[in-house]
Amino acid sequence: MKSQVQTITKDLIVQHNLTDDEYKKIVEILGREPNLTELGMFSVMWSEHCSYKSSKPLLGTLPTAGEAVVAGPGENAGVISIGDGLAVAFKIESHNHPSFIEPYQGAATGVGGIIRDIFTMGARPIAVLDRAWATMSLTSRISVGT
Repeated sequence: MKSQVQTITKDLIVQHNLTDDEYKKIVEILGREPNLTELGMFSVMWSEHCSYKSSKPLLGTLPTAGEAVVAGPGENAGVISIGDGLAVAFKIESHNHPSFIEPYQGAATGVGGIIRDIFTMGARPIAVLDRAWATMSLTSRISVGT
């Protein structure tokens, strides 16, 4: 049985959350138009969840080196010296897509990743901040004028 080849259309590219420039890059990498499976694989690997597509430009604006930086950004948590032989490990996790699809379990996997990366640096977590909750809380305080 011969399988049908699906034509990659503009709508299909949009459904895979790829930009025109990203699609052009895929064609450049492959040296040809991708098939549906390849398009799906690039879509997943270049998603916010896997590549921090929207977060990376913002994160790139933050300082990453300095006298107090013990371990800069990388695979695990960053570590900053606070003096007297003490340091603080910081980690953020971008689980936008899993949290959108399944808010509680998606957020739980994000928190799990943060805690894992803190432990990996030899530190112990003492606090976890939920960005969405903090934003809602701040917004409600501002809206009532306090």
